Amino acid sequence: MKLIGAGLPRTATTTQLVALEMLGLPCYHMRDMMMDLEGSVPQWRKAFEGDADWDEIFEGKESTVDWPAAYHWRELMDVYPDAKVLLSVRSAESWVESMHNTIAQIWFGDSLMHHLAQAQYQIDPLYAGWLDVLYDMWSKRDMLVNTDGDPALMATQMEEWNQEVIDTVPAERLLVWNPKEGWDPLCDFLELPVPEQPLPHVNDT
Repeated sequence: MKLIGAGLPRTATTTQLVALEMLGLPCYHMRDMMMDLEGSVPQWRKAFEGDADWDEIFEGKESTVDWPAAYHWRELMDVYPDAKVLLSVRSAESWVESMHNTIAQIWFGDSLMHHLAQAQYQIDPLYAGWLDVLYDMWSKRDMLVNTDGDPALMATQMEEWNQEVIDTVPAERLLVWNPKEGWDPLCDFLELPVPEQPLPHVNDT
């Protein structure tokens, strides 16, 4: 493992996934969890309970971004002491808006997405197990699921998360990066050449 993503979901994590793989760093992302819920949900449940097999989870990967791996950034720093840490950031206001348009609707609101998610939860044990792991992570962090969608509270929680990472990770091991800054800070940090192609912009809302 060469890079641990500590940024929250909805901080251009899909863009980071594509960018890191362009740089030759196969990346574990929420998509990997979702592609194999039968295998991944028990793995991440064990990780949440303190009994992770990280080498099994990250087999073939050299980087991570997005939930659920970002939830474990502190632990992963110790497991992979040579790995650097990437904190992807954006404005709190835009992050809250993005969360409201996507992930937050799973748990609250009166949207079609909310009602469909709750209906599937009742009839699909694998889907329910997936949401339960994610809910427990957010709940243990006192984030998102305890806000009922309050924008100011969500923004405060995001800023506290970012500050905790900044205060914890040694400066020489950390890059605080807004993808709007482009390739240069990321490639300098990883000591890799800048690709000829522009940094991808993957809006997966």
